[in-house]
Amino acid sequence: MSLKVDRAEMAFTFKGGMLPMTVMELASADPERIREQLSGKLSQSPAFFQHTPVVLSVEKLDEPHLALERICAVCRTHKLLPVAVRGGADPVKQSAWALGLGWFPPTDATRARTLEEVPSAEASAPETAKQPGGASGGRIYRGTVRSGQQVSAPEGDLVVIGAVNAGAEVLAAGSIHVYGALRGRALAGIHGDTDAGIFCRELRAELLSVAGTYKRLEDIDPHLLGSSVQVVLRDAQLGITSLD
Repeated sequence: MSLKVDRAEMAFTFKGGMLPMTVMELASADPERIREQLSGKLSQSPAFFQHTPVVLSVEKLDEPHLALERICAVCRTHKLLPVAVRGGADPVKQSAWALGLGWFPPTDATRARTLEEVPSAEASAPETAKQPGGASGGRIYRGTVRSGQQVSAPEGDLVVIGAVNAGAEVLAAGSIHVYGALRGRALAGIHGDTDAGIFCRELRAELLSVAGTYKRLEDIDPHLLGSSVQVVLRDAQLGITSLD
């Protein structure tokens, strides 16, 4: 006998999604070194350290499970919230679960690329690496992306021929091109593409992200607000330059 549940009585449903998540790629398992660097980052961008969820990438470390608990404690002291660990073998997975964290398998070599591994000519002009709508699987959205709405391109670039209102969100595996005012959240390179960028006619964004590197509205140079800009990664930092 099957048991039928009235949808009106259901307490929850499971849905797939592409939530933005910052990856903290660890090159050292020394909690004191991590503490020192986080302290410096906190002084530079205090708005970022406001209970931001992070995934700890341990793919470059040997035996990271031995220091995982202390690393998490350092992060929480600086108002970062570790929610999962990426990479490592079974001991890392078990340690993550014991700490109440999720675990993701290691990324493949392509997605794990960093800017240091990209040829200098390509890195110096990332704005030409992708053309609007040119990548396979890209998407063109015509109209205004309204508050509370999310428009995404899971593969390739996203082109919005219109505005992105405050409270709206646009996401793309590749670059994002907004032919109007960008007032909401824009997250490009959501699968780790460091060559991705954000291009808009009028910058008013609540949040900008390329491959997990973020800037909030309060971190953006006020002189750039209202301008046509490009947003790209250079030397692992988010750079915003005017196109006017």
